[in-house]
Amino acid sequence: MTGIINYEAFLLTGVLLNITPGNDTIFILSRSIAQGKKAGIMSVLGIATGSIVHTFLAAFGLSIIIAKSILIFNIVKYAGAIYLLYIGFKMLTDKAALNTENPLDNPETDYLKVYRDGVITNVLNPKVALFFIAFLPQSIDSNVKNTVLPFLTLGLSFTVTGTIWCLILALFASSIFSKLKGNANITNYINKICGITLIALGIKVALTERK
Repeated sequence: MTGIINYEAFLLTGVLLNITPGNDTIFILSRSIAQGKKAGIMSVLGIATGSIVHTFLAAFGLSIIIAKSILIFNIVKYAGAIYLLYIGFKMLTDKAALNTENPLDNPETDYLKVYRDGVITNVLNPKVALFFIAFLPQSIDSNVKNTVLPFLTLGLSFTVTGTIWCLILALFASSIFSKLKGNANITNYINKICGITLIALGIKVALTERK
């Protein structure tokens, strides 16, 4: 493949990295468990869109700006952290989320908003940008002058494998917890736990350091 070396090894490594739990996994599981299958799927698509954005940023060198500038890194980091805190707080206080008539797919759930949340939380995670500019170049031929196409190919490959895995997680999590959510008290506890989890994730992002 033009400009790419050890593509098979890259795919294998990418799959192993994708199945390693991280911030995106926590976000997707929280949405799937609290709001059902459709919300889980939309959160996965949002995360995938964010990864595509990071792929283009890395391909055109914009991620390097985030890596080199402490100010921009911190702006992105704290914006992402605040957004996660906001989502977590909403899950703790939103009474609509406690509707148990159709626990898998609550008609009051704004799925476009769930998708948007996935995009924003991924794009505003500076660690993802640093990962892309550190991981992808390892499989790009150093003799290639134009690295845009190799970057895009590797980034999209990583995104596709990650999306497949995350969809499996979302479907599995929503299926396991769907039977429990017919009980209003259990639903209340599940949403509070998921909200607290996202708040904790926001704090974790805020404490992220450049390496």
